Amino acid sequence: MKVIILKNLKDVGKTASSLIRKEIKNKPNLVLGLAAGASVIPLYKNLISEYKKRNINFSKVRTFNLDEYIESQSLRNFMDRHLFSKINLKKENINFLDGNSTNIQKMCREYESKIKKLKIDLQVLGIGKNGHIGFNEPGSNFSSKTRKVMLSKTSSDNYKYALTMGIKTIMQAGKIILMAGGEKKANAIARVIQGKITSKTPASFLKRHRNVLFIIDKAAASKLKNSYKKFK
Repeated sequence: MKVIILKNLKDVGKTASSLIRKEIKNKPNLVLGLAAGASVIPLYKNLISEYKKRNINFSKVRTFNLDEYIESQSLRNFMDRHLFSKINLKKENINFLDGNSTNIQKMCREYESKIKKLKIDLQVLGIGKNGHIGFNEPGSNFSSKTRKVMLSKTSSDNYKYALTMGIKTIMQAGKIILMAGGEKKANAIARVIQGKITSKTPASFLKRHRNVLFIIDKAAASKLKNSYKKFK
């Protein structure tokens, strides 16, 4: 596990964008795992900017998103608004969990199977205040796969259930980048980096991954002990 601490979330997004640009340059048909949420908006703004400058070509890139709410397309709409509609990513190369599916279990199995077949090269993650990744809430098992989950009030006031890649699914990615910014994420970041690996903090399982990078801002790193800030 490596940690980079930057000034603000804007810099976090810029750094993550630079890394993704290099990955796509090295492998034009990169399989990219994506997340939705405030933490990744600066990343997507930078990717769009680089695309407009013709520094990135998304035409062969394939994507899988982490999650979606049940009976909703709000996270898909988020991605369309903040990224998909502004780059040359082909619609047929976008993979997304269907919150309106009439057969949730079958759809989740097929999603899991497709991920296993294509293999995600690089997975982008955010982190919840309770330490969740995707919608793998506290108590999620390390061997969990793509499935329907019940959400905690910490994760959502508007939705009770969601679909999410499992922790095992996420851990199968070749590389992982976790982005976090703001004081609200500081306790979760401290528990992950300084604490034990535990299902009470699902993101702590990432420490078992062979190639994971945390890119966080100073506010998110504010609860880290000084000995951990050597990563800065």
